[in-house]
Amino acid sequence: MEEKRYVLDLRGEPCPYPVVYSLQVLAELESGALLEILADCPQSFKSVPEEVVKAGYEMVEPPQKIGPTLRFLVRKP
Repeated sequence: MEEKRYVLDLRGEPCPYPVVYSLQVLAELESGALLEILADCPQSFKSVPEEVVKAGYEMVEPPQKIGPTLRFLVRKP
């Protein structure tokens, strides 16, 4: 079975919106789906992983910083 993958581009959104919008979208995805989150708010580098894990989602890989862009890959269990 192929896993579904989605991209949520939140670049330009100030904190706490990357966390808020990420949790809203994750709640609407089907189980097993992957969500790639892109943000550029520096506080997101710590807050997005903390809050998605606290909400029961899985960080598939450590957060990445690619230039000004922060990238998170999260799976809904």
